[in-house]
Amino acid sequence: MNTYTTVRSEHLNHHNYLFGGQMLFWVDEYAWLTAARDFPGFRLVTRGMERISFEKSVINGSILRFHILPHHQGDSSIQYQVDVFADSPGESREILVFSNKVTFVSVDCNGNKISLPRKGRLRSQIEDVDPYPDESGGGQPASCEDRDE
Repeated sequence: MNTYTTVRSEHLNHHNYLFGGQMLFWVDEYAWLTAARDFPGFRLVTRGMERISFEKSVINGSILRFHILPHHQGDSSIQYQVDVFADSPGESREILVFSNKVTFVSVDCNGNKISLPRKGRLRSQIEDVDPYPDESGGGQPASCEDRDE
């Protein structure tokens, strides 16, 4: 799955480059959006990121492309590979600026791990090849009522 965003001045650090915390926010958020589409109705929480290493600076006005695909599925967890490419203003091609793996765990209303369904191919994998796939059924979502506890 591809998601895009633009780097604006409010995303910059005191050196006028993209703030690393903003990049991590987007990586986590966009990976979660992909997971939520792959497992609709399941409560998925971030378990962790594999490593964090900022190799290239990103300037204001860059268009970022987040390419996100499943890497490994466990019983109650799913790990996504996230590669971030920057298309800087005035450049004719994009470059890889960040890469990481993000793991999510499926939990019930009490925070206990619950199994994720095994599927042949996930929605993000299908749409990465065919942006207009046929409609297909989902899994068994875990529903929770809002509580005021």
